[in-house]
Amino acid sequence: MNQRVIKLLVLILIVGMFGFFGYSLVTKGKHTDVGDKAYNFDLPNLTGSNTKLSDYKGEVVILNYFASWCAPCKEELPELEAFQKEYGDKYPLLMINRGETKDKINKVTENNKAGMNYLFDYNAKVSKLYNVTGQPETFVIDKKGIIREHYNGPVTEMTLYNWAKKYDK
Repeated sequence: MNQRVIKLLVLILIVGMFGFFGYSLVTKGKHTDVGDKAYNFDLPNLTGSNTKLSDYKGEVVILNYFASWCAPCKEELPELEAFQKEYGDKYPLLMINRGETKDKINKVTENNKAGMNYLFDYNAKVSKLYNVTGQPETFVIDKKGIIREHYNGPVTEMTLYNWAKKYDK
C-alpha cells in the first residue's frame, strides 16, 4: 500500500473513534441503579387510574418488570403471588409491564385473581430510566427511596421477603 492510503486510513480511524466517543457522551441517557435515588414514575394501572412511586414514600417497595410471554416470568409468577398474599400489605409489590395491553394482562392473570398491582410502561420510558434490559428484573427500593437491589432473573417469595426485611430499617 502506498503511504497516502495508509495515512488516510489512520485519519479515518481516528476521526471515527472520536466520533464514536463523542456520540456516546452526548447520547448517554440518564438512568438509575443500585445506590441511586429511585426515579419517581407515574404509570397507568390495571384499574384505569395511575400509580406513582411517591405514593409509597417511607415504605420498602419492590418493582418487578415482567412480560406475559416471558417463560421465566411465568415460572416466577406463583412466587410473586405468594409474596403478595403474605407480605404485600407491608411491602408493596409493583408489577411493571412494557408494551402489553391491560386486556392481555387481565387474560393471562385470570382477571388478576391474586390482587397484584399491575402497572403499564407502554413507551418503556421508565424502564429505560431504571436501566431495565429484559425481564424478569426486580428492584428493591428502601424507605428513603434508594435502590438497594437490582436483580436480573426470576426470584422467590423468600428472596423478596429477605431483601425487603433487610431494608426495613
